[in-house]
Amino acid sequence: MTESAGPTGPAGGHVIVVDLGYGDAGKGTVVDWLCRGGGFGAVVRFNGGAQAAHNVVTPDGRHHTFAQFGSGSFTPGVRTHLSRFMLVDPLALIAEADHLASVSVPDALDRLSVDADALLTTPYHRAANRARELARPPGQRHGSCGIGIGETARYALAHPADAPRAGDCADPRALAGKLTLLRDRLAAEAGRRSGAQGGEFLDVPPVRDVVTAFAAFAERVALVGAGFLPGLLRAGRVVFEGAQGVLLDEWRGFHPFTTWSTTTFANAETLLAEAGAAATRLGVVRCYATRHGPGPLVTEDPTLELPDPHNRANPWQGPFRVGHFDAVALRYALDVAGGVDGIALTNLDVAERHRLSICDRYLHDGRPVRRLRHDAGRDLARQERLTGMLLRCVPVLGDPDGGWPSAVARAAAAPVLLVSRGPTALDKTPVGAGLRAGRPLVAVRAAAPGPR
Repeated sequence: MTESAGPTGPAGGHVIVVDLGYGDAGKGTVVDWLCRGGGFGAVVRFNGGAQAAHNVVTPDGRHHTFAQFGSGSFTPGVRTHLSRFMLVDPLALIAEADHLASVSVPDALDRLSVDADALLTTPYHRAANRARELARPPGQRHGSCGIGIGETARYALAHPADAPRAGDCADPRALAGKLTLLRDRLAAEAGRRSGAQGGEFLDVPPVRDVVTAFAAFAERVALVGAGFLPGLLRAGRVVFEGAQGVLLDEWRGFHPFTTWSTTTFANAETLLAEAGAAATRLGVVRCYATRHGPGPLVTEDPTLELPDPHNRANPWQGPFRVGHFDAVALRYALDVAGGVDGIALTNLDVAERHRLSICDRYLHDGRPVRRLRHDAGRDLARQERLTGMLLRCVPVLGDPDGGWPSAVARAAAAPVLLVSRGPTALDKTPVGAGLRAGRPLVAVRAAAPGPR
């Protein structure tokens, strides 16, 4: 495949890209591939915030880790829209735009729109996040990214009227009032936990400096209302790019080792339904399991030497862990997410170079477990009990019968539509006609039975 020929993507509709694991499966590189040849005019971000790390490498060797900008930004003309479900960090976003400019994408901010109702992540959220994580006893870290995402969501739930939002950046006086209240409340909480007057939390910029920076952000980007996205969807095809992974979902993940974000298709489908539109569901999985930091990883194998140049240990999340392909966890992700129309299978080159196994069942107290039970409620105590069970499970490993694409398709009860053997768009190969021109990807929906 040549770069000019490029992938065409699904014809005739929008696509939602979601990670079916613990994150880091390659959502960014799949979105980049779609946008390079698929006729998509925009990428919509619909969950998470600046903690996302979607690595894209171009065929000419440029690299960028996409956090808030859409991973289609290397393709000229592709816009990014940050929906109301995003947690927007203006300071991190400007820094990201600067890096994009250094890799020959100088107009990322010109192609950006932000829903005015999106929550803002501030230096005060970040400081509170780190203070909370440092206060945890040794060995009880949750694997936070240390960027303030959880504190942003937590504060908005506790004080919805006072939570700063993107639209407040255009009103410096109102923003200053909200930021002052936010800073004082979070500092007081940190102080109560530490028995001091806020401790390291006090090492944050003055409110006036944050207001100045956020006001400059408001002047530079397009702050838009609720009517913008429906118009964008009518104007052309859109990729909805998810962050993190279904197994980290705030309600469906394995509590407490989760994120403060809905990582399933739900937010994207809410936005689409409001616009009277629909989309194809594309799930992304690696040929092996990965996880950043603590929490269940049943198939973990410390003897596997699978270094990832873009995922390393860091002081907040902890180590980058790897294991064999986990079909039990995949089935659970599909059940709680409502199924998919197709799978993008990444890192096939790793499976071709290393002896990797597939886990089709666990053993728990000597009894086989092929499917994890779930319900539609929001019962974190139940999820924590599930976590405890998983930490006591042992994987039963075998070979991928018929090769990796066939084995994963059977495990997912959905077709593998794309395989990736490397980091660039040129390393992607569509399987069959599902992601080629002339056949809408939605046509394969009937071949993907499962709960909705």
